[in-house]
Amino acid sequence: MQSIPTRTVFDEITDFLATEPTPQEIIAYHLPNDLQQRADYLAELNGEDQLTPGEREELDEFLKVERMFSLLKTKMKLKLKKQSE
Repeated sequence: MQSIPTRTVFDEITDFLATEPTPQEIIAYHLPNDLQQRADYLAELNGEDQLTPGEREELDEFLKVERMFSLLKTKMKLKLKKQSE
């Protein structure tokens, strides 16, 4: 069984955003390895229909952050494109 990270994905993201990253840093951002491994592990359990309710909630948090960051990265790319025109 994989250990649960001591910080949540929301802790990680808010800490990152609090550094006032540039658009380029936002576009390049990836979760730290421990959190990415946890997300992958939860996704694997989900595929095997073996998530506990707590793990389901944790996976849902990862998915929400993934959608939000995907949208944010797209907006940063558009902002950079407009600035270069």
